[in-house]
Amino acid sequence: MNSIKGKAALSNSEGKFSIEEIEVFPPNAGEVLVKIMAAGLCHTDYDSLSWKAPLILGHEGAGIVEAVGENVKSVKPGDKVILNWSMPCGTCFQCGNGNQNLCEDNSPVTSGAQYEGFPLSGGHVPVERTLYKGQGVRRSFNLGTLSTHTVVKEEAVVKFETEIPFSSASIIGCGVVTGYGSAVNVAKVKPGSSVAVIGTGGVGLNVIQGAKIAGAEKIIAIDVNPSRLEMALQFGATHIFQTPKEDMELAAAKKYVFGLTENRGADYAFECTAIPALGAAPLNLIRNAGMALQVSGIDDTIPFDMKLFQFDKVYVNPLYGNSKPKIDFPIMLNLYKNKSLLLDEMVTKTYALEELDVAFADMLAGKNAKGVIVF
Repeated sequence: MNSIKGKAALSNSEGKFSIEEIEVFPPNAGEVLVKIMAAGLCHTDYDSLSWKAPLILGHEGAGIVEAVGENVKSVKPGDKVILNWSMPCGTCFQCGNGNQNLCEDNSPVTSGAQYEGFPLSGGHVPVERTLYKGQGVRRSFNLGTLSTHTVVKEEAVVKFETEIPFSSASIIGCGVVTGYGSAVNVAKVKPGSSVAVIGTGGVGLNVIQGAKIAGAEKIIAIDVNPSRLEMALQFGATHIFQTPKEDMELAAAKKYVFGLTENRGADYAFECTAIPALGAAPLNLIRNAGMALQVSGIDDTIPFDMKLFQFDKVYVNPLYGNSKPKIDFPIMLNLYKNKSLLLDEMVTKTYALEELDVAFADMLAGKNAKGVIVF
């Protein structure tokens, strides 16, 4: 098989990107060549422009297998696949303890070195498999889905046969599984419980969906954007509260939540904004012995008032919703098939690759539940 000429969104060291021609080579042993049909967008894709490492953007995607290397057994050419960046090796300490999302060998987040915030190792395919102007180029989270083609490890793809648009399937691999998994796998939200969700972007909306599927009785969505709160109602929120932008303590939201929960606080609260000042906020919304989850991936140093942890409160910072893609993706696809998990409705707008700048602008303005690049 000869190399393939394609296009990709390529960042540079100046915090910008451009659409460039690339050359993608056939897969080696244990690798899979995927023709990307759709790529979901999230804030991490925009944030990666500041990583100061030239790389192909994108970490959510779905497509069609075009070729496989030796020893690849789970997929074959022609199979439809969803990509994931949490690639378990199956043999390390964490995988052996059931924490595939924390794989010590393949995870681009928990293993290897960092270069200006960009994960360099863990589950990567040699950069020489993709060339730009004759030089090997890295792929974001070892996927680089904002590209017509990508070569990834076999562990990065999950085959599916469900009738679903590629645009809807593409968002499962990060935004959906992170939100849904945080509610279902990590918090293990109980039927009849109360849930507060701070931030109703793509991840927050899927926390709401997960809480609804788990049987929560009260799901309280909190945001500054009224249009996003309307979206929250569509995806399962039972109550919404528009918090003032200047109220970083969420004092008004706390009063509202406590008023709905017998002045006790929610059983669970999820932070989904990625705003450092709100890192401790979920602790302020839960009852004693409740659970607070910081889902958005804040990694700044922030001060904590230890009184927020009283009494017996639990604070968790989960990665990837503690999900196992080969197990959880089929579950979510079945929920989609049964119309319990809304995915088509979450894709607010689709764009061509050449419209990526417009897609980023719409995302930053909060216009979409999810925007998707369709090839």
